[in-house]
Amino acid sequence: MDVRRAAAGDHAAFERLYREHVGHVYALARRMAGDDGADDLTQEIFIRAWEKLGTFRAEARFGTWLHRLAVNHLLTRLRSRRAREARTVQGDDVLAHEPTPRRRSSGDALDLDDALRRLPDGAREVFVLYDVEGYRHDEIAERMGIAVGTSKAQLHRARMLLRGYLNR
Repeated sequence: MDVRRAAAGDHAAFERLYREHVGHVYALARRMAGDDGADDLTQEIFIRAWEKLGTFRAEARFGTWLHRLAVNHLLTRLRSRRAREARTVQGDDVLAHEPTPRRRSSGDALDLDDALRRLPDGAREVFVLYDVEGYRHDEIAERMGIAVGTSKAQLHRARMLLRGYLNR
């Protein structure tokens, strides 16, 4: 089994695990954090996985363990990024950092990825975790350090914003 071999230090085994799971991890990073930094976040997640491989107890599939590790890492990094931005953005400047909606011409294809990128961070994270990844609100609330009601409100906000973005 590649997981056992990788945990014992076999780089080739870990590379096989990487190749098998990198697409899913990258897609998750891109959905939650946007295009900017998705590559770096994916690499950080796999570095963290390599470091933590000894803690994998095979109670779940490796992909499940890696997914949880990835979600936890992404939420931590996004929380940290928001805290940094909050220290630098003050007052009316907050609106200057909101993405400007782009009108589509009737010939443009519907682009869910583009619409997801335009969502505010909290709403995007909850939407991805709930509607894409299948987490429950209580799980999201625990992982993000928010109330269940906040998770539900963010999901509603995300859905309404997406509907507006996609109906233009």
